[in-house]
Amino acid sequence: MSAKIIQERLDEYGTKSLQEEEMALREITQEVALHALYNTNFYKLAAFHGGTCLRVFYTLNRFSEDLDFALLHPDTDFNFKRYQDHLKHEFQAFGYDIEIVERKNLHTPVKSIFLKEDSIGKFLNLRYQRLDGRPKSIKIKLEIDTNPPDGAEVENKYYDFPLNFAVTTHKLSSLFAGKIQALLCRTFTKGRDWYDFLWYASRKTEINFNFITNDLNQTGPWARQNIQVDKPWVLDQLRNKIKGLNWDEAKNDVRRFLKPNELKSLELWTKDFFLFKLDNLE
Repeated sequence: MSAKIIQERLDEYGTKSLQEEEMALREITQEVALHALYNTNFYKLAAFHGGTCLRVFYTLNRFSEDLDFALLHPDTDFNFKRYQDHLKHEFQAFGYDIEIVERKNLHTPVKSIFLKEDSIGKFLNLRYQRLDGRPKSIKIKLEIDTNPPDGAEVENKYYDFPLNFAVTTHKLSSLFAGKIQALLCRTFTKGRDWYDFLWYASRKTEINFNFITNDLNQTGPWARQNIQVDKPWVLDQLRNKIKGLNWDEAKNDVRRFLKPNELKSLELWTKDFFLFKLDNLE
């Protein structure tokens, strides 16, 4: 193994701007991290979910930042430290000099580490340089929920870069349920969530209502209220959310994660457009 495979992967992207090149580098690094975790048997304990999971395994057409995981069974003693040495060793085999920084927060079941790489320009031939002359850098957050709600359904998905490996992921109906929970419970506007919503809605994706019921009863504004979630409830709550959202903020958040040929579609992002798309789920 060597940096050559990373360079070849980057060349396949055919990036046309500094932003695209940086996004491609981040995505390739995410793939190496997923493979490294496979070699530690991490996926016997945890499942991959979130927007990057959708990007990697379902070809979601936007770039993403973080790698999100959830334990298959709650374990508040879980710690990323047991995986850090192997992650560093695996990245070194591909030319990276990764620094791992742990974010310590004792008051949440969500544990995080950051992968930081500041020397990638030394072992790759990059097409674009920053105007300020600063070296390219990559920062990726790995986050895991150590006390996940019950009800998520999982499956094995297969991938072939940098080598063949398998990842335990949430099934599509559970991924959508998790996304709806984020749409309803976030206290800030995240346009990437609404981009993903369009992807799910256009495919009339099923929703794992058992999972989202448990999720909403565990955290967020409906926590410990013993609500029972069904499709009419979800549609009503999403409709209310859509009507109250600042769509300019949503567009500004997602813009940098899109390729140039998709930017014009952001002109459609209005309350009426998303209400129309919501009807696809009826």
